[in-house]
Amino acid sequence: MTKDCIFCKIAKGKIPCYKVYEDKRIIAFLDVNPIAMGHTFIIPKKHYESIFDCKGKLLENMIKVTQLLSVHYKEKLGCTGVNLLNSSGKSAEQEIPHIHFHLVPRFDEDGYQLTHKTDYQKGDLEVLAKTLYMPLNKEK
Repeated sequence: MTKDCIFCKIAKGKIPCYKVYEDKRIIAFLDVNPIAMGHTFIIPKKHYESIFDCKGKLLENMIKVTQLLSVHYKEKLGCTGVNLLNSSGKSAEQEIPHIHFHLVPRFDEDGYQLTHKTDYQKGDLEVLAKTLYMPLNKEK
């Protein structure tokens, strides 16, 4: 636990939350300032700042819980889709320095939109893809 981390305090039960899931490694709770009904944080109980320092097995568990909750929300809320979001680092607008996923249930005509960058040129994408390509044997 990091002393001043609000998510660590929630995970330890020192700050109350609207819990929707908990196991020995992960807790999920409702966002009190939601984008949409059912907006949920999925966090590890152990403190990791971002995706850059979180362990692979824990990330795997987090995404399994995220999928489990997504299916559950589709059944219980009737959402027709979900957005899964993660911001890691200041430049990505990470507000709380404790890794977390946002699960945002989506409904037809809910008015929430994600925008996409559309000014890439074909040549730009080819160069970028070659730069970023990672052969299977180099995965960590």
